[in-house]
Amino acid sequence: MDAPLSPASPATLPTVAVVGLGTMGTGIAEVLARAGREVIGIDVSEAAAKQAVAALEASTARAVRRERLTEDERRDVLARFRTFTDLQAAADADLVIEVAPESYEIKQQIFRELDTVVRPETILATGTNALSVTRLAADSARPERVLGLHFFNPAPAMKLVEVVSSVLTAPTAVAAVTDLALELGKEPVAVGDRPGFVADGLLFGYLNQAAAMYEAKYASREDIDAAMKLGCGLPMGPLALLDLIGIDTARTVLDAMYAESRDRLHAPAPVLKQLSEAGLTGRKSGRGFYTYTEPGSSEVVRDALTPLAGEAVAGARTIRSVGVAGSGTMASGIAEVFAKAGYDVVLAARSEEKAEKAKSRIGKSLSRSIDKGRMTPEAAAQTLDRITPAGSYDAFSDVDLALEAVAEDLEIKQQLFGTFDKVCKPGAVLATTTSSLPVVACARATSRPQDVIGMHFFNPAPAMKLVEVVRTVLTGDDVHATVREVCAKIRKHPVDCGDRAGFIVNALLFPYLNNAIKMVEEHYATLDDIDDAMKLGGGYPMGPFELLDVVGLDVSLAIEKVLHREFRDPGLAPAPLLEHLVAAGCLGRKTGRGFREYARR
Repeated sequence: MDAPLSPASPATLPTVAVVGLGTMGTGIAEVLARAGREVIGIDVSEAAAKQAVAALEASTARAVRRERLTEDERRDVLARFRTFTDLQAAADADLVIEVAPESYEIKQQIFRELDTVVRPETILATGTNALSVTRLAADSARPERVLGLHFFNPAPAMKLVEVVSSVLTAPTAVAAVTDLALELGKEPVAVGDRPGFVADGLLFGYLNQAAAMYEAKYASREDIDAAMKLGCGLPMGPLALLDLIGIDTARTVLDAMYAESRDRLHAPAPVLKQLSEAGLTGRKSGRGFYTYTEPGSSEVVRDALTPLAGEAVAGARTIRSVGVAGSGTMASGIAEVFAKAGYDVVLAARSEEKAEKAKSRIGKSLSRSIDKGRMTPEAAAQTLDRITPAGSYDAFSDVDLALEAVAEDLEIKQQLFGTFDKVCKPGAVLATTTSSLPVVACARATSRPQDVIGMHFFNPAPAMKLVEVVRTVLTGDDVHATVREVCAKIRKHPVDCGDRAGFIVNALLFPYLNNAIKMVEEHYATLDDIDDAMKLGGGYPMGPFELLDVVGLDVSLAIEKVLHREFRDPGLAPAPLLEHLVAAGCLGRKTGRGFREYARR
């Protein structure tokens, strides 16, 4: 993506030196040159300096072809970028941005040399995302002029810039680089000095847990990545993202985070060390969690772990009719999904009135689909006709698949499965949509635990493509095969996982949300800055506090408690602030107040 070209002459820090011309340094240099700065690129490698010039020539030529730059503007941009191999070239810089490898030794050496080269008022910025800015500043002759300026890759495209202050940093230096970031068309977020800052501080804990989940053989790499993309709307799955970032880089960041926090969630998963030491560092080496066509390529190729595409499901039972138990949004959404796919659906609730109301909700949903041109009136009418409301679960006597979507309460679900056991015919598959309770506990409430499986749909079920298929130690192979086949017929993407708290999505999502709350508790960053950081720096569709208020703080707390109880990890203990808000009745959008206040409807 091409960087925006800022109009007018630069008002803030007109001459900037960039030390380290790898991918990030070259990207930062491009942003600065296109925004009118005189850019001094410095790298000990002459080859790296030449490559940086070639990269800028290529990107600006592309911008001319796309009519985002004129040829004259392109010549001006290229003229503003000069490269050198000696730090002496930074003598006239107003700002120096260091983007050298993540090593205290290397960075401290650079800062010591810069102290003897630059003017007293020159600001020195480190681009680190893992090392202590305070420690780097303390070794400088002018610590008040040292701060962190953390761009995100690719720098021309990514809007977020974290401005990192240490306890030694002068406010005037922070103000100057914040103004610069705004003039570059970026969105600066002010943060304190701790490993990972905001975006990476939250992101890398999540990535580490995903790596540990894969290492434990709980789910395949493809299923972990698909679950987080489809379940959370993320642009990339965590293991593919680790390959992009570099597994060695991720390990360095996590080591730094763990050294400070001693939180086991930050202790690098052993698989990261094993891959790093084997040279399997991700895309840049051609192999990491996935295998690529060549080093530096983004194209994934088959390897020994790649599942066979379109593999036939063997031993599946025949499913013609489906019973859905419940009358809420999830139950009606699931009934709509099955009816759209051509299944006859019995929608049963505790009363005929509740079942009719749920069917009416489906009718309104189908009407919206007609209004949006996604369905014809005839198809909608046929779909609705396939749904039979019932006020008793006795209506499930002839269904091939009985699926519950009732309250997330184990006692209620167990009672319902006891009812299923009595009314459903032999050979019927019995499924729960639980998102946090043990599926095996539902199975044990029946005399046929081999027929019980988890099918965790995501809300809204008609729109969300993911279904987590949860096998217990008792689930029959034919039942698992049946549910996989059914998912294909209802056009959902199934991911396999075992019967443990959170399955895939919630087990990775809620510790990340909990850690965001802890950041606010510690007054490290504001709600708005954290939300902006994750949307702009991580590509998340919603910031963590936006998402918490949508999900419901009571629901979030319940899931956090389940995760903490199962895994016994102190780092998973619910943040006290979350517990206090729930106790105060501040549950998010549904009550008008959660982490933020909302207008009452």
